[in-house]
Amino acid sequence: MSFSEVFAPLLQGFFLGASLIIAIGAQNAFVLRLGLQRQHVLPVVLVCAFSDALLIAAGVAGMGALVQQSPILLTIITWAGFAFLMGYGLQAFRRALKSEELQVGSGGAVSLKRAILTVLAFTYLNPHVYLDTVLLVGSLSAQWPRAQQGVFAIGAILASFVWFFALGYGARILTPLFEKPIAWRILDFTIGAVMWLLALSLLGNVL
Repeated sequence: MSFSEVFAPLLQGFFLGASLIIAIGAQNAFVLRLGLQRQHVLPVVLVCAFSDALLIAAGVAGMGALVQQSPILLTIITWAGFAFLMGYGLQAFRRALKSEELQVGSGGAVSLKRAILTVLAFTYLNPHVYLDTVLLVGSLSAQWPRAQQGVFAIGAILASFVWFFALGYGARILTPLFEKPIAWRILDFTIGAVMWLLALSLLGNVL
C-alpha cells in the first residue's frame, strides 16, 4: 500500500476513536483521579487501552467482514452510521452548552484489585462501549478495502492508548484545566465538530 492508502484510514480511525473515548464520564474521571493521586496508573491505563483494543479488533474483524460481503448492508450501515455520528455530535454540542465540571480530587486510596475491577466494570458494563467500539467502529471500517481495515483499527486503537496514557500520566497537568467547565465545553465542541465531519465523509461514500 502507498503512504496515502495507509495514512487516510489510519487518520480516520484515530479521529473516530478519539472522538468516541474523549468525553466526560465515569471511566475517564476514575482514571484521572487515580492519575492525580498517582495510584496504580500503569495497570489501570493498560487495562483501559487493551480493553478498547480487544473490542475494536473484534468489531473490525467481525462486523467489518460481515458488512463487506453485502453492498445493501453496507449502504444501510453507512446511513445508520451517518445518523449516529450526527446524533452523537449533536449531544456533544449540547454538552458544550452546559456548565459541567469534572470532580477528581475526592476519595481515598484504593487497592490495585479494586482499581482494576472498577475500571473493568466501567468498561464492560457500559452498553455504549459495545455500540461504539464493536458496532460503530467495526461497521465503519467496512467502507475501506479489507487490506486497509486493519490500518483503520490500528488508528482507533492508537487513539485509546494515547488518550489513556495522557489522562493517567498527565493528570497533574490536566486536572486544573478540566475542573473548569470551559475546558470541557471546548473539548465537547471539538468532538461534535469531528463527529459531524466524519458523518459527512460517510455520506460522500454513498452519494
